[in-house]
Amino acid sequence: MGRMIRGGGERKMKTILGMVALSAFAVGAVLAAFPSRVELRASAAKPTPEAANEKLVGTWRLVRFTRTNVATGGAQDTFGKVPSGFIEFGRDGRMMMLVVKEQRTVPPEPEKMTDQQRAELFKTMIAYAGKYTFDGKALTCHLDVTWNQAWTGTEIVRHVTLEGKKLILTADAHKSYVDGNVISAVMVFERAM
Repeated sequence: MGRMIRGGGERKMKTILGMVALSAFAVGAVLAAFPSRVELRASAAKPTPEAANEKLVGTWRLVRFTRTNVATGGAQDTFGKVPSGFIEFGRDGRMMMLVVKEQRTVPPEPEKMTDQQRAELFKTMIAYAGKYTFDGKALTCHLDVTWNQAWTGTEIVRHVTLEGKKLILTADAHKSYVDGNVISAVMVFERAM
């Protein structure tokens, strides 16, 4: 009789241990389906390209455009104190920018413009369009049309700072197409729409 009780107790114990093991396995499987805190923090720290792009989507109006001569450290307004321009980013991953100097000379009539007047207008503007990618810090524009054919088919990278309704684009040091000096440039835009 003692053996039957012991045998029955062993069976109950095996059943209980089996249920505990099965429960532990089920809990482990459920927990494995959820991301860990570390994974959640990592995914929160790295925005998806779509989420990062969403911060840029819309139209931005140029309010300041400055450049600094790397050799001398001298800074100046590019295209005057009040240049005009816009940059626009679409949800489709395409962008366009047009920037012009303040107080550009107005030629008499388009058909009577001289080559010198055309050249002056060309030198006082920047325009390009293409696909863009943004990782939350760096904006890469893949240019497929530009005012300066030398840029067409190239990529330009700008460092991005977002401050409220301001978008600040900073270019690494590069040779200026205006005067050939090595400069770094900063463009400040405000959200227009």
